[in-house]
Amino acid sequence: MHSLLFLCARRLVGHHPATRQALAVVPTKLYVVLFQAAFLEERTLALQDLVETWPYPVLSFHHLLEGDLHHLLGGKPSKLCVQAVILALGRWLRGALEEPRRDTGENRCRLKVLDVTGLQDDDTKGGSEWMSLWSCTVALAKACLEVSKHHQEHLKSHSTAGRVVALQPPRVEVRADLFVNSTSFNVLRGALQTPGPLLLKCRDFHAEGLPVASIVALLDLLEPHGVRRVDLRFNNLGLTGLCAVLPHLARFPDLSSLKLPYSNVNVRRVTTEDGLQCLATQLERLASLKELNLGSSRLSGKLRQLLGNLRSPLESLELAACFLLPSDFSFLSRSIHAPALKKLDLSGHDFSHNLLQHLQHLLEVTSASLLHLDLMECQLTDASLESLLPVLCRCSHLRCLGLFGNPITTSGLKTLVQKTVVLLDLTLVVYPYPSDCYTLEPPRQLSPVASEEVVDKERLAALSAEVGRMLGSSGRSHTVWTTSLCQHNALDYFAL
Repeated sequence: MHSLLFLCARRLVGHHPATRQALAVVPTKLYVVLFQAAFLEERTLALQDLVETWPYPVLSFHHLLEGDLHHLLGGKPSKLCVQAVILALGRWLRGALEEPRRDTGENRCRLKVLDVTGLQDDDTKGGSEWMSLWSCTVALAKACLEVSKHHQEHLKSHSTAGRVVALQPPRVEVRADLFVNSTSFNVLRGALQTPGPLLLKCRDFHAEGLPVASIVALLDLLEPHGVRRVDLRFNNLGLTGLCAVLPHLARFPDLSSLKLPYSNVNVRRVTTEDGLQCLATQLERLASLKELNLGSSRLSGKLRQLLGNLRSPLESLELAACFLLPSDFSFLSRSIHAPALKKLDLSGHDFSHNLLQHLQHLLEVTSASLLHLDLMECQLTDASLESLLPVLCRCSHLRCLGLFGNPITTSGLKTLVQKTVVLLDLTLVVYPYPSDCYTLEPPRQLSPVASEEVVDKERLAALSAEVGRMLGSSGRSHTVWTTSLCQHNALDYFAL
């Protein structure tokens, strides 16, 4: 239920001429609720007026749109609203160049920092009405270029006899998470290398499908301070490419997360030994590193070589489909990383036979710190899962458990529900479609799409209801048990 103040704000932003007039007299403390109401109602004209007269030095989407409002927005930002804010910022900066700056007046814009971090994601299937991370990156880059071009033209028009009249336009720092691929590379590079009143500062950098030279070019243009994550996926870099890119990461003192999945690393190739040593050396130089994702790399027997000399323990380690051997698990269990791990992803390994004991030992070592565990598509049967449950239940702080794609039965799932009720912090479990809930033989690749096509939806619905009753009777009704990967994909190391 909305407050009376919020209802009044919604009414006001719904009448654009009245909004513009009211901003000349409303107290500055009402700007926040007016912005929230305008964003919820998608009142783009009102948003533009609010931005152009913003009375505070910082406008942060994360703080303005958190809590209940974030839930009402469906967790995704409206493309129209985000674009309206970006356009308004550019228009205000261009206008500030045309008129002398005034130091009086309550409604003069005092904006110094626009923070749009954490609002967008790289989900390109969210629909055209949502602002994706890619589209936000492009919109911000274009705004930077347009404002810079206008600034240069203004300087030229105000030059006298070869001397430029001293102009001090307002400058706004835009903090953003950036996503770049081959179609957006040129516009982002142009924005980063062109100086102007609008300064683009990156927090999380994501690059997909780019060659080494393009990745290096962008990394060298980023301001070093403030970059906390670099995510390079589907770039087919190989060990040679990674060894060319990673030296450019050492200039980021705040870099704590490095994601390198699908990088085409394969230790079975005869020329990889020097490359592995190079990769290990570059990782050692990242003094602040806390999260590492090497998913879908063939690292059999080489985990010690890669991680053995890191300066500080990792808190998040993603090794999905890395073809690990018993020796890799033995190293990891005895390493400095295991007791510090908050997030561990070992999906895609076969724990039905000889690796199960090694997994049990590793979970014992990580049990005091582990918050997030992924064991998806690990060939865990009812028997193997039951033998794993005693040590799993000692992970007393576990919040999220991913088990999708494992061939357990309805009976095995019920046992899992009964045993894990002792995990009081557990709030999300992504479980597989039980093997006895299929109308046909379960597909060999238990992907969400393939599985859902042959699952008995009535039987699955009945099971879901029974799981809900079991959780309710145990006082755990707030825990989410689901076969959907959507909520799981939103979880992040920085949110733990």
